[in-house]
Amino acid sequence: MTTDYRDILELLKEELDFIEKGGYGRSVRTPWQRKSTFQDSLSCINYGYPYRAHPCNECHLLDFVSPDHRTEGVPCHFIPLNTDGDTIEDLELQDNQAKLELEVSDWLRARIKEIEEERTEVAPV
Repeated sequence: MTTDYRDILELLKEELDFIEKGGYGRSVRTPWQRKSTFQDSLSCINYGYPYRAHPCNECHLLDFVSPDHRTEGVPCHFIPLNTDGDTIEDLELQDNQAKLELEVSDWLRARIKEIEEERTEVAPV
């Protein structure tokens, strides 16, 4: 059960903004160290903790993970991003950061649009 009290729409918008501003680019101080999608941004419920202070099942992103992958070490890396079912895990293995960021950005835009449309439909007139 999600216990993350942040608004999922704002969370996804902030993640998209983070990607678009180059947030997952390599650090000047540690260029050899790759950044982990979602984990190395404010989207992660554990961002900034040197250990996992919160279990992943408290995170909004778990809602997008199929039940058979919810117990993975990093479940948000198993969110299907496109019609082929590619996940962050799959795309990281291809070692193509530009493609990974494009797929995640497209996925974020689609989820943002869905949530905005859902909220518009239920908003009182």
